Amino acid sequence: METINRKNQNVKNGLLLFGFFFKIGCFTFGGGWSILAQMEQEFVNKKKWITKEELLDLTAVGKSVPGIMITNISMLFGYQIGGWFGGVCAVLGITCPAVLILSAVAYGYDSLKSNYWCHCALEGIRTAVVPIIGSAALSLGKEIFRTTKGRVVCGAAFLFCLFTDISNVVMVLIGIVAALLIPDGQIEKMKEKIKNAKEAAKHGVS
Repeated sequence: METINRKNQNVKNGLLLFGFFFKIGCFTFGGGWSILAQMEQEFVNKKKWITKEELLDLTAVGKSVPGIMITNISMLFGYQIGGWFGGVCAVLGITCPAVLILSAVAYGYDSLKSNYWCHCALEGIRTAVVPIIGSAALSLGKEIFRTTKGRVVCGAAFLFCLFTDISNVVMVLIGIVAALLIPDGQIEKMKEKIKNAKEAAKHGVS
């Protein structure tokens, strides 16, 4: 009986996931990061299905493995909520609108590419996408910056991206190694030792 109820719940969740991802798939301007902002609002803030930390974990895995980031995240998220059926429904929901819209655009591309109103609409979309992505980055980034290790790894990665030509793949691998080599609380212990050493030196001088 419990197994049947669980299957029924997975089917229900899967259909809900399909409807949600189909809806946001119709307005996927700005790529996967804008979708993350909508996922956070719907599933973290409203439905409370996952936490920000769990969404960040899904994002890290989806970004690291081969394939399209948001499709990977949708599959992982759907599986977590509704099993395999939920994962498939989430992927279908996020991909079907793109296939349908691109098919329509391809059919009338010659008339759309030089249309003045279409150009203005796309310019407005690009403008609106920037704050959407920025809000998602700031909101989810708060979870990363709560720990000293997260701030150190993130800051180092930012500097590497800014001043070197290291590829994203190498950057991800460096982040994994750095997080594994720096145990939780290790940086705090080092800061405490430095602080104690300074105080001891100060008292010794006095």
